[in-house]
Amino acid sequence: MIATLLFVAFIVLMLVGVPIGAALGLAGAAAIALANQETQWFGLLAVPQNFYAGLGKYPLLAVPMFVLVGSIFDRSGVALRLVNFAVAIVGRGPGMLPLVAIAVAMFLGGISGSGPANAAAVGGVMIAAMARAGYPNSFSASVVGAAAATDILIPPSVAFIIYSVLVPGASVPALFAAGMVPGVLAGLALIVPAVWMARRHKMGGLEASMPRPPFWRSLRDASWGLAAPVLILGGMRAGLFTPTEAAVVAVFYGLFVGMVIYRTIKVRDLFEILREAGELSAVILLVVSLAGIFAFSLSTLGVIDPVANAIVHSGLGEWGVMALLILLLITVGMFLDGVSIFLIFVPLLLPVMNHYQWDPVWFGVILTLKVALGQFTPPLAVNLMVSCRIANVRMESTVRWVGPMLLAMFIVMVLVIAFPQLALWLPHRLGY
Repeated sequence: MIATLLFVAFIVLMLVGVPIGAALGLAGAAAIALANQETQWFGLLAVPQNFYAGLGKYPLLAVPMFVLVGSIFDRSGVALRLVNFAVAIVGRGPGMLPLVAIAVAMFLGGISGSGPANAAAVGGVMIAAMARAGYPNSFSASVVGAAAATDILIPPSVAFIIYSVLVPGASVPALFAAGMVPGVLAGLALIVPAVWMARRHKMGGLEASMPRPPFWRSLRDASWGLAAPVLILGGMRAGLFTPTEAAVVAVFYGLFVGMVIYRTIKVRDLFEILREAGELSAVILLVVSLAGIFAFSLSTLGVIDPVANAIVHSGLGEWGVMALLILLLITVGMFLDGVSIFLIFVPLLLPVMNHYQWDPVWFGVILTLKVALGQFTPPLAVNLMVSCRIANVRMESTVRWVGPMLLAMFIVMVLVIAFPQLALWLPHRLGY
């Protein structure tokens, strides 16, 4: 009965507009109090204990740093220089700007770990450029929102860091390596329908008449941005620093590029950058800590095992259960961000993963792919919401364009499910 009230309270609080973190914490605290009626106040000591325990994990130190990296590179002008370099490579013509938008979003995924932040950085440059070339704003918003979904797959990824905290046997370096090939495949898959739709509907009629940036100057301007993922991922692979230390190195590198090389960041801008990153980091970490209370209540009330047993013995079989999880998490991904989804559902799904003996790293990539699909699935897709706001269009206008790109990324997810080595080959090759 109390377990039912836990989920009912959480859903009701969400529906009335209570922030996700507060809804998790309040529902969990209420369930703990009801479960310890005889020693209510003593039982409630579990609330602050689990609030702290949710934060007291070393890998979480990387989260605010990678968020700060995203803010710094967003302000530094790296995205604009990467766009010019990409255009210099592929040239001008129908469908080329959507290709560039997706390629730049994938590359920025190797710097920042947040999908909405990526959508803001790429959208701020590409949506205006695509409008000048004759692309409809609704199409541009769809392309940017879909492209930004690759961010949580391509390392570094905040979602992978959270998953590693929740799942024993899934290290951050292994997850980062496992996400690389599926992330690149997802980006390449998005390019196909984006270019096809642009050419079929004769968009971008003015693009061919626009000047093509000179290659060598564009390469020189973009070289500092191009070096960032090499520094972050190469340093981790070489053993020079851990993922957490890599985030700190990336912060100082980004400040050096923005303040010394490009000189687009002034000293007076630092307060705004730090404030913006601090607010976003606080939201993420507050949700993590409050979700610790919710997870404790799930375990105390004995909810996890019955739910897992019900799924395992549902008669659907291993692949039927996987199909059910795909439907569930893509639907939930339309409403919640990846971090919140992991915090709520991973504790419930761990026994299912163990029952079917799924590799925890592979399972983490599959979950992340499902969440990535949800991030640009209307009506409440977080990435699409950001790009639509920049493009000043209603989300309903993107539905016709988003559908083919959703299908393309769904095919990639099915391939990773059918061929686990697409995710596991690189971490095994690197010895993780």
